[in-house]
Amino acid sequence: MPAPLHDPTHHGFASDNISGAHPEVIEAIVAANNGHVVSYGEDPYTARLQQVLRGHFGEQATAYPVFTGTGANIMSLAMLTDRWDAVICAGTAHIHVDECGAPEKLAGIKTLTVDAPDGKLTPALVARRAHGFGVEHHAQPKVVSVAQCTELGTVYTPDELRALADQAHGLGMYLHLDGSRLANAAVSLGCGLGDITTAVGADVISLGGTKNGLIGAEAVVVLNPEAVRGPLYVRKLLTQLPSKMRFVSAQLLALYEGDLWQRSAGRANAMAARLAAGVRDLPGVRITQSVDSDAVFAIVPRAAAERLRERFFFYDWDEATGEVRWMCTFDTTEADVDAFVATLRQALASTSTPA
Repeated sequence: MPAPLHDPTHHGFASDNISGAHPEVIEAIVAANNGHVVSYGEDPYTARLQQVLRGHFGEQATAYPVFTGTGANIMSLAMLTDRWDAVICAGTAHIHVDECGAPEKLAGIKTLTVDAPDGKLTPALVARRAHGFGVEHHAQPKVVSVAQCTELGTVYTPDELRALADQAHGLGMYLHLDGSRLANAAVSLGCGLGDITTAVGADVISLGGTKNGLIGAEAVVVLNPEAVRGPLYVRKLLTQLPSKMRFVSAQLLALYEGDLWQRSAGRANAMAARLAAGVRDLPGVRITQSVDSDAVFAIVPRAAAERLRERFFFYDWDEATGEVRWMCTFDTTEADVDAFVATLRQALASTSTPA
């Protein structure tokens, strides 16, 4: 076996994408590897995945495995809209900030953003952009898209989501959930996946996998088949049709058939809570968002942040204010968190200005 090109003992806090794959996922890939099966989804793993996800989301649900979260989001929105339509989202939404313009360039969709300080839309915020219906000079609002968890680590309650779905449907619009961290939200709320999707009236979900221990495996889950057009063709058009789909489906099965999604997301959430508790009272550190999931947002003195980054890489969220983001993963340990907190404490002490 080739030697690794990185230090396998090092754990960071930059993203929940930096971890490896969960060992149970690797086992599932190996189990799916031998022999030949039909490609492009005509395989027993993809068929089984449909059954498993219908157990979570209801008998009306249909899943379309894809490679990436960006692909899942753009496929979802493209199926729900025409070229003249628009999507209302928070200003921090991944589809607006971190998709390299893919909604506009690949699907011809305009995003209508709303400032949401905690990352969460409300009916009042949506109402600011949900106008101009039938006016030919305006892009037509067609979808409300929310991330669950949000880009700021906060979580919508079922009642909050239901209010958004009811508003959208009342206006002839649809509700899309960017669920790249849906498992973290469900664990945070102590509910099932269907309780914050199907039960609240969502129409389409981008169901996450990669941020919870998979390797390039996500899915679009259509909950309202009357809301979408051409899912098979849209997936292919957007280059998201896996030829060896059994490997994508096998990973999603490993995550969602049992309780691995809960165990992995639960560990990440618990470690974020431990991290927040450890830094909350440190001098010069201020946690800026509710710690609902696997993310901690905080303002840290710049010099201390740079010293800390020498050992643990993480990203700036807002360079102007000194706000940073720390993410935990399914394999973050208590020892990792405690070492991080101790290193930050030392960095603060060594960079503070004497009175």
